[in-house]
Amino acid sequence: LNDNDEETGLAIKTVKSDGKDKLETLFRLICMLGNRSTIIFCNHRESVERTSSYLKEKDIVNVFYHGALEQQERDAALCKFRNGTSNVLVTTDLAARGLDIANIRYIIHYHLPATEDVFTHRNGRTARMDASGTAILILSPDEILPAYIDKDIETIQLPATATVPDKPQWSTLFIAAGKKDKVNKIDIVGFLSNRGHLKKEDIGLIEVKDFFSFVAVRKSKVSHTLQQIKEHKLKNKKVKIAVAK
Repeated sequence: LNDNDEETGLAIKTVKSDGKDKLETLFRLICMLGNRSTIIFCNHRESVERTSSYLKEKDIVNVFYHGALEQQERDAALCKFRNGTSNVLVTTDLAARGLDIANIRYIIHYHLPATEDVFTHRNGRTARMDASGTAILILSPDEILPAYIDKDIETIQLPATATVPDKPQWSTLFIAAGKKDKVNKIDIVGFLSNRGHLKKEDIGLIEVKDFFSFVAVRKSKVSHTLQQIKEHKLKNKKVKIAVAK
């Protein structure tokens, strides 16, 4: 693929923030975009956590990801984003390369990318395989678009009122067993169907790691399922199963 091929289907837009702090603008932008898969890029770990906390306070379900997290926390965050438990991922440029996440609709550059290369890699998370995607740069009053971005791009006007999008319908369960315990996806589906009384359509994406697994379960069924399975063994072993932190 040469660079031009990657550009198909990617729209680039900007939104102006009235203050130096862009959090309020980000919140209103997410409300406008609705419940679509969105990655927000920040330049520092502290900003990632601060942005994630702010959105949480504003009732926007999100997960965050950066290099200082433990491996299990990273896996949990990405899994929740992939399986629809969270539609919003707040991250550093660590997630700009190599993450396997399909169908991302929006890339929000909360902080301007340091270089054109970084800009390209961030945007490379969306508009893949004929899908369309939109990259949005949030500009504070004293920021100008980098030279490598066309000055004539569309500026988004945010609506006067912001309505929090509907919450995702999925929740993620953490299972303290994985490949090394000889547990696979079929075991997990069987266990949740037979012991947890879940229908197929109430079980979403399953990811099995070496020592633990994650499974998406329809949110409305979670407490009942946990109640049902708590006395049962998975592959003849008592295994901790809980809502993923």
